[in-house]
Amino acid sequence: MIMPDPKQPENIEELLRFYAEAGHDEALSEEPVNRFEEPARKPRQKAERAPVAPASAPQAQAVPQRAPAKAAVPDEQQAMRARELASEAKTIEELHAALASFDGCNLKTTAKNLVFADGNPAARIMLVGEAPGRDEDLQGLPFVGRSGQLLDRILAAIALDRTSAYISNVIPWRPPGNRDPSPLETEICRPFIERHIELVDPAVLVTLGNPSTKLLLQTQTGIMRMRGKWAEHVTAGEKKIATMPTLHPAYLLRNPAHKKLAWRDFLEVKMRLDAAATSAE
Repeated sequence: MIMPDPKQPENIEELLRFYAEAGHDEALSEEPVNRFEEPARKPRQKAERAPVAPASAPQAQAVPQRAPAKAAVPDEQQAMRARELASEAKTIEELHAALASFDGCNLKTTAKNLVFADGNPAARIMLVGEAPGRDEDLQGLPFVGRSGQLLDRILAAIALDRTSAYISNVIPWRPPGNRDPSPLETEICRPFIERHIELVDPAVLVTLGNPSTKLLLQTQTGIMRMRGKWAEHVTAGEKKIATMPTLHPAYLLRNPAHKKLAWRDFLEVKMRLDAAATSAE
């Protein structure tokens, strides 16, 4: 990708988007820094000898410094605790409270907000992505950045919006720098999203992208082979939910030619929802 010319005012927005997509999404200082400016040369000064302390002067004792606190590394014990908390939640509100109080995932220590869900929990369709990004972390809502805007347009194309759909993520806290969540971080968060799906009990589940598809469908098959084919997510209560794997909106922004594939997938979703509505009448 060619970096936009920062000297052109009309390229400022594009330049900021370039830096955000590259992971540089937080300022490090209050004042801008011109890193292309050559540092001014300082005149050489004669080195001065440090004064010698008298022999009788008392020696200053070094004060021991505390090591900075580090985030706890998640382990299997935390994964067990997550499973307990998730299974004890009887409502979506209780699950939200349990997740907000859970400190067993180190992603929580670097995130600004818990990103739980958005939309209508009584909707017939639930969509699950992987993890929040910068905009989602700031607002505490899933899919509100550029990929979220694309997702809204996709939903509108099949006559849905956030009042008739429910949206969440496998990981409820933003990984630093938008890095991929580790397998252990994903495993710790898994019980919460599985219980979340079970409590919502949608007629149709849509997994957005490779990570959520592999996790919720318990498969190692890649998304390009899985997408467009109906599968089943099995809850802890052994209920089978019709699931459509499809491409993540962020992937579609990078590969716009594949939007036609996602469109076919969502047409399948629309037909399944229409059929379910007809049979319920």
